[in-house]
Amino acid sequence: MSGQYPPQQINPRANQNSGSKVVLIVLSCVGGGLALICGCGILLGLLLPAVQAAREAARRMSCSNNIKQIGLAMHNYHSTYDSLPPAYTVDANGRPLHSWRTLLLPFIEQRALYEQIDLSKPWDDPVNLPIAQMVIPTYQCPSTVNDPSYTTYVAIVNPNGVMTGPIPTRFRDITDGLSNTIMVTEADSDLAVPWMSPTDIDLQAFLDSGSARNQGGHLGGAHSLFSDGAVKFITDSADLSLREQLINKADDSLGNAGY
Repeated sequence: MSGQYPPQQINPRANQNSGSKVVLIVLSCVGGGLALICGCGILLGLLLPAVQAAREAARRMSCSNNIKQIGLAMHNYHSTYDSLPPAYTVDANGRPLHSWRTLLLPFIEQRALYEQIDLSKPWDDPVNLPIAQMVIPTYQCPSTVNDPSYTTYVAIVNPNGVMTGPIPTRFRDITDGLSNTIMVTEADSDLAVPWMSPTDIDLQAFLDSGSARNQGGHLGGAHSLFSDGAVKFITDSADLSLREQLINKADDSLGNAGY
């Protein structure tokens, strides 16, 4: 008929090609997405150790700063009393009452807290226990996994060391040199103590440090505070005789290498 167009012919082959193209596009998108996910997973796996290492480096620096603050407090205490604090105070019967960490409170900007403590009663007496359970940021290593009221910053209590017990030491008693003698060290998390407790570690615990360091702390070693206020990182592999020399304050040994 005039004025009418012939019916449009449908090309089945063309429809098949269009469907195939759609399928290919979908598969390409899916494949690209999977490749992107895999790539991101691999990238994340590569970056994660670096991120963890950076975080530990920051925690280690924060820990070092805490111990430097303790060192400054020790020197200020010595300037005030002409001696370092004793490792612990005792009552009339010789019973330990309070830690050196308690005595340092006024010198780490915690005087108000210090004045609330009854020094004539034990640290865990009901009068003092609420304070003992408080968190002192300066006594907290961010790499440890302890109760926040515990600390890994401890003295090495030894008759030949800087911290001998209830008898305080003066700088002039440290004849090996302040830069060669340790005052305070950080212990592994399993040796953590309540910060107010008159409890620290002995020489053997310090000599054994690092033999099984798997309870938190820093990988490969720990910080130690020397009597001159310097903070040095003592590696777990440090020679045992060197460790003992660094504790003795008057054995005429000047070993200061091989940390």
